[in-house]
Amino acid sequence: MTLSLDLATLRARYADGTITPRGLIEAILGRIEAYNDPAVWIHRLSRDELLAHARRVEARGPAEQPLYGVPFAIKDNIDLAGSPTTAACPEFAYAPTESAFVVQRLLDAGAIPIGKTNLDQFATGLVGVRSPYGVPRNPFHSEMIPGGSSSGSATAVSAGLVSFSLGTDTAGSGRVPASFNNLVGLKPTKGALSTRGVVPACRSLDCVSVFALTVEDASAVASVAGSYDAADPFARPAPPGALVPAAAPAGFRFGVPAPGQLNWFGDTLSPENFVRAVSELEKLGGTRIEIDFTPFQDAARLLYEGPWVAERWSAVKAFHAKHAGAIFPVTRRIIEGGEKLLAVDAFESGYKLAALRRAADATWTKVDTMVLPTAATIYTRAQVEADPITLNTRLGTYTNFANLLDTAALAVPTGFRSDGLPFGVTLFGPAWSDARLAALGGALHRASLRTTGATGLALPPPPPAAAVSTNEIALAVVGAHLTGQPLNGQLTSLGARLLRTAQTNDSYRLHALAGTVPPKPGLVRGGSGTGAAIEVEVWALTPAAFGTLVAAIPMPLGIGTVQLADGSSVKGFICEPAALAGAKDITEFGGWRAFLKGG
Repeated sequence: MTLSLDLATLRARYADGTITPRGLIEAILGRIEAYNDPAVWIHRLSRDELLAHARRVEARGPAEQPLYGVPFAIKDNIDLAGSPTTAACPEFAYAPTESAFVVQRLLDAGAIPIGKTNLDQFATGLVGVRSPYGVPRNPFHSEMIPGGSSSGSATAVSAGLVSFSLGTDTAGSGRVPASFNNLVGLKPTKGALSTRGVVPACRSLDCVSVFALTVEDASAVASVAGSYDAADPFARPAPPGALVPAAAPAGFRFGVPAPGQLNWFGDTLSPENFVRAVSELEKLGGTRIEIDFTPFQDAARLLYEGPWVAERWSAVKAFHAKHAGAIFPVTRRIIEGGEKLLAVDAFESGYKLAALRRAADATWTKVDTMVLPTAATIYTRAQVEADPITLNTRLGTYTNFANLLDTAALAVPTGFRSDGLPFGVTLFGPAWSDARLAALGGALHRASLRTTGATGLALPPPPPAAAVSTNEIALAVVGAHLTGQPLNGQLTSLGARLLRTAQTNDSYRLHALAGTVPPKPGLVRGGSGTGAAIEVEVWALTPAAFGTLVAAIPMPLGIGTVQLADGSSVKGFICEPAALAGAKDITEFGGWRAFLKGG
């Protein structure tokens, strides 16, 4: 295997004529044959069907197709017109005449569907072994589980058979398999990607997820697939810029559970990898803050101990009435548990969840993201067969709460355990923090690893620095609007995206203003060489968002033109000289963050 299927590499090879979509299809068919694991797939498109897709893509060209010729796989609880949908239950199979909304978006963008992948039946499980179609092989160790429920989707990407795949994530099915297969697993904010055309597990919680080799690839796919679908009653329109990749911040606060709140279930290898990941976040400029994990932990228990099991029962009860014997035994046992739950159980659990959500939301006032192990441990297939319920439950310890508490989540590979198995962490944030998680996750991924999936191929270099578009205004912020500072939410709520961290030229001085709440600095320009290079972040805003922000700026601050060290100029926060009476000159620190740490 010599060609990586990451998007950057594919685009470069298409651009220089090294490959064509039809040529790539032939290569992928050869890879699938060589990999020789039929349990990855439930249905694959024929060679003729794939080449027809490739010719269609080639005819339109790359200019209007952002995913030109990109091969992908689809979890077989998501509709692809012309291919059966089984949800890993042969008796349930039906033939959709329309593709799921997200699939159609990807097809329109030039992506080529290779086939439908295996899963834990009816998307119920985190282990990847609950399917009559077999168990996809974990590419790192054949005795280990691949993770579920999106087992085939994850292994197909890890093995280099496709560039990305779609999964679903109700309780962690888009994250646990990512960790076990050395992949990025993006679980977007609930409602960001339409679930129309997806076989429901828990309709109020279901998300379409993305497995990819890099964070940038997962974000690119989500930004294409994430158009608002008004026909999906659970869809939500994303705020401007919420799904658009941004630059990694120079400073941020990340939360980790307080000592004693992480349960490794006897695993002795994963803890040291988690410590290493936390250390990498600190090296990237993060400040570690201990948080109380209790509300997240209690919410996680609600998913299978509360009435949401009844929602799974609702999804399959009509099929169960006629074909109960066709349901995988463990899956049937779980789903039937929802039949006897009462309406009062739903209300009482709803009250508990509301209280837990309020407690969890308080966490986001203290940190920008929370980092957890994606899974505490990994099990062999034999271990799961011997104790299928308990071990599956353990795998959801750090995933089950996400959709109940309305968080975005991004699973990121961070290295390998001493036994050679992959390990990863998940970054969490409040709803619509997707772009910020991607910025940080991409930096963490590259700081931790050099290869992608199980391919052994190099992780591609980071993308070029984000640039301001023609319909945006670049704004330099210097103090309370920096990432992790109290007023940063004024930017993110307006859909601003972080372009880069930069410095002013040496004509500026920075002062800590007296009596401001929250504390703020004032940036004042003098003559050339009379100041120092001051750290700033450059954000991009639409003209409307820029106007809204400017209108809210109080005296003595204002917006002017700030000259950067690279010779460019952008709009930025400046201060009236009259406000410097009683202010402390903090220029020597080189920036507001450095002053807060050392002043």
